[in-house]
Amino acid sequence: MRNFLIILLLIVAGIIAAVIIGFDIKEMASDTYYDDEQEGLDEQIIIRLSYVTAENTPKGRTASRFATLVEDKTNGQVIVHLFPNATLYNDKNEWKAVQNGNVEMIAPATAKISEHYPEWQILDLPFAFPNYRAVEAAYEGEIGETLLEELDRSNVKGLDLWYNGFKQITNRDYSIKTPDDFSRLHFRTMPGEVIQEQFNQLNASSSTLPFSKTYQNLEVNFVDAQENTLSNINTKKFYDYQQYLTISNHGYLGYGVLINRDFWNSLSPSIQKAINDSISEATDWGRRHAIEINDQHARALRSNKSLDIYTLSAEERAQWFRTLQPLYDKTRQTVGSDLMKELNQIKYQHAY
Repeated sequence: MRNFLIILLLIVAGIIAAVIIGFDIKEMASDTYYDDEQEGLDEQIIIRLSYVTAENTPKGRTASRFATLVEDKTNGQVIVHLFPNATLYNDKNEWKAVQNGNVEMIAPATAKISEHYPEWQILDLPFAFPNYRAVEAAYEGEIGETLLEELDRSNVKGLDLWYNGFKQITNRDYSIKTPDDFSRLHFRTMPGEVIQEQFNQLNASSSTLPFSKTYQNLEVNFVDAQENTLSNINTKKFYDYQQYLTISNHGYLGYGVLINRDFWNSLSPSIQKAINDSISEATDWGRRHAIEINDQHARALRSNKSLDIYTLSAEERAQWFRTLQPLYDKTRQTVGSDLMKELNQIKYQHAY
């Protein structure tokens, strides 16, 4: 009993001493866990941007530019985490992921958006754009604005269109020069009715495969050939199993930049403006540098001694276009006469 009283007296004395000298137990506890460098991190906004190409491509470089810009414009309040090479989602499941909010942003090829919004097929028509100026006029004019507005019917918001380059053909057996050379070949393609019908028109079969699985399917000879930009062909080393490259410029590969609408609506107007401004600046940077980036990869491919490169003549391009012309009549019924009229005006204004 005596010992108990002594301990109790010591505890009481300690408490009295703490009060007298201003000691605060709560303050001690907070010092243990508080780090002033972490202040404000609970307000930091993380955006995950998933895409399927490599970093050193027009899309990868533009995405990196966007991430830097938005962090600078928000003083670090918004951080963009980049997930290239389909490390987070591939082109088969990224649309559902952004719809559901499992990822905040994606940048799929326009052909993949056309699966859900058929009007986007207009951008995949063969020989739709005679040159880069025509692409810019479509992307940044009435066509691009109309297509982005179409997305308002979904839980994604279209922010902009990003650039890559013209598509070329690779094949493992021989150079493809004429429409007859496509006969009985099996192509890996992106999704999209126009692209599928393009190869049907050329008497070739096709399989829609994720971009991240293309190399593997070329390796096992499941497909004979594929179409892509020079930057994608080089960074993914498709030349390991495709010894023939045809410079055809028969179609243009670009991307829609999409963000989950619920996430977007949760952001303050000032953050939305910073993201929009960053996207706009990154798009302008990408447009100016996409040609240069693809040219760098073109030089690398031309130095590859195992690769046979053939460039279509003007006459051969005209032959391809005549063969594929029926696609325009069919697509007009899907995309509408107004968009087709605008495309024809662009082709006329920016003809070679």
